[in-house]
Amino acid sequence: ITITNDKGRLSQEEIERMVQEAEEFAEEDAALKKKIDARNSLESTAYSLKSQVEDEEKLGSKLEEDDKTAILDAVKDALEVVESDDADADALEEALKTLQGISNPIISKVYGDQGMGGEGGEEEEEEDEHDEL
Repeated sequence: ITITNDKGRLSQEEIERMVQEAEEFAEEDAALKKKIDARNSLESTAYSLKSQVEDEEKLGSKLEEDDKTAILDAVKDALEVVESDDADADALEEALKTLQGISNPIISKVYGDQGMGGEGGEEEEEEDEHDEL
């Protein structure tokens, strides 16, 4: 933090006081920024998941009802934490980990199954090519 006394309007004591106040507020500002970032990350992830699960043309059509319910319940819980006025950065980060812990395995399973099917088809083509030789 730089405070300059260009025209001699501030005494050294005033400058020192201003620097000290700025340092005190810097800690509060950093804590508030951490909380806001955590809240935004949780909220963004929750709404993104909700949108994906409810999109019947994409991910929503590939999920079993139990998996959809599990993700949507986790989204609901996460958004309740977002709306809570007393949630600090740690609570918001923990809610994000919980949401991801529920949704990531389900989504990985869906896309993992698709990936295995595609790879299996390629292997069969390679085997067919060898048979032709």
